[in-house]
Order: sequence, then structure tokens, then C-alpha cells
Amino acid sequence: METEDGRIGWGECNPFWPINGETVETCLAVGKHLAKALLGHEVSDMEGAHRIMDRLIHGNSSIKSAFDIALHDLAAQEADQPLWAYLGAKSTRTLTTDYTVSIGSPEKMAVDARTIVQNGFTVIKVKVGGSKEEDVSRIRAIREAIGMAIPLRIDANQGWTPEQAIEILNELAVFNIQHCEEPIPRWQFMEMRRVKEASPIPVMADESCCDHHDAERLIALGACQRFNIKLGKSGGLFKAKKIIALAEQHGMEVQIGGFLESRLAWTAAAHLAQVSDAIRDFDMDTPLMFTADPVIGGITYSAGGLIALPEGVGHGATFDPTYLERAEAVT
Repeated sequence: METEDGRIGWGECNPFWPINGETVETCLAVGKHLAKALLGHEVSDMEGAHRIMDRLIHGNSSIKSAFDIALHDLAAQEADQPLWAYLGAKSTRTLTTDYTVSIGSPEKMAVDARTIVQNGFTVIKVKVGGSKEEDVSRIRAIREAIGMAIPLRIDANQGWTPEQAIEILNELAVFNIQHCEEPIPRWQFMEMRRVKEASPIPVMADESCCDHHDAERLIALGACQRFNIKLGKSGGLFKAKKIIALAEQHGMEVQIGGFLESRLAWTAAAHLAQVSDAIRDFDMDTPLMFTADPVIGGITYSAGGLIALPEGVGHGATFDPTYLERAEAVT
């Protein structure tokens, strides 16, 4: 995104079909309409920009997040501030990401967990969401491989019924589990409170919490103790900050996560992670799994999943021009 005085703002999204209902093709198509609607808009008027986008088309949070990130990049540049300061943070802190064990056989997951520990990571996220026998076997195998000291976080990806969730979470309580993301289908959010109250493991809303309106509903229902914020779900930083404010008001904890974005969008997320002490957990390991990195600048990763922010104004990340020359473009 370019301003009249020649400044450039960069944004990115990665549409995750089953969650956002968006594809690369829909993002390019809708993006052209959003771009036309935002021509001439003042970059610092973030609320107005989102009002324009939301009036133009419902949903499409993924492509809206790309515009939001670019707008914030430009607005922070205009204010001569790093993005974290523009977002209201007073200082920065070093972030530490977990690393994910993908769902598979107990034996394979145990081997993967052992490798993650050997690589210095201090928290592991584990994908579950099968039967009680499968998931208990998976977690038990991991604990036998790495011991009990390193915390585990589990993500059921909506894989259980409420009854299964209650039974499985009680079975897993002995394994030092920090929280469980989205144990039941997102459309069963009315059942979340029952699961939360019967579970010894805290429940984190993910797919059922996209924007601040979802967060308000879940708070009113008493449905969960924690929120997982992803820029591609919230429509970007503007609405993500609204979720964080609600979490602060109600004494809830927040995790910063995401989809399959490159380091550029994750850099924006890392700036967001500085704004509140309610943000406790960081699930930001995706770029570590890529075989190519088209980003210049941006966050850097070091041993054990430590994440450092770039210096300078804006979010501090751009794309390699040689990479963009090979990419499909719509102007």
C-alpha cells in the first residue's frame, strides 16, 4: 500500500480455508474491491478504514487483515514510531514461542517432542482431537519421552463432542497441560461453559473467537478462560486490540497465534504481543517450518524459540523484490 508522499506499507494474509472460508482466489478478488474503497483514505483513521471494509463486504477477515497490517505499517511510519509503540506499548519484551507436534501416531509424536526439547524449546504445543484412547496415548507417549517438567499445550481443533471433551480433559489433567484450544465445534459455543466448568484444564477459545464481538459473546456466556488471537481471524490489529482490552477487563489470558503466514505478518503479530500483560502465551512457530523465507527485516528467531523485534519505524518487514518479481500480481 502506497501513500501520496511515497511511503510504502506492507501487509500479508494466509487464507485458511476451513476457518476463514477464504482462498487465495477470493482474497485477490475481494482485495481489489477493498483497495478501490480505501483509495484516498487517511492511513491513521483505522476505525474509519475498518468501517469502510465491513460495510463493503461481510467477513473476509483474512484479506482485511492484510490491509489492516499495511495501514498500521504506514500509520506507524507517519508517526515516526515502531509499530509496538504506535499500538500503545510502553516497552518491549523478548517473546518465546512454543513448537508444535503435529497429530500422528503416539510413537511419531513422542519422537517429535523429544527433538523439540533437544532443540531448546521450553513449551510444546500438541495437536489432538481424536478418540479418548488415541489422545491419551499420544500425550502419555510424549510425557514418557520428555518427562513432566516442560509444559504442554493441547489443541483439539474442534475435534471432540462436549461429552468427549469433558472425559478426555479430565483424563489428561495429570500430564501438566497448560490449556486446551477449542475442544468442541465452534458452532457449539453454547456448550463451552459446561466443558470449561467440568474441565481441570483451562479452555482457550480459538475458532469460536474471531473478532471482539465473538469475545464479548463468549465472556457473557462464561465460556472460557482464555482467547487465542490470530490476525487472520480478527481482521487485523485494530480488532485484535479490542479483544485484548476485553480480556484485560475480565481478567482473562491471551495467546498470540496465527496461520501459515511468513515472517512479515508474524512480525506485526509480535508487535501486537507487546501491548498487554494479559498476553501470556506465544504460538508463533510457523516461520520456523518453512523451507524458504522471502522476508527482509522483520522478527528474528534464535535458539529455544526466542523472538526479537526489528528496530526502526513501522513494523520493519518487507518482501524480497526478487521474490515478488516471480509472484502473481494484481494492482
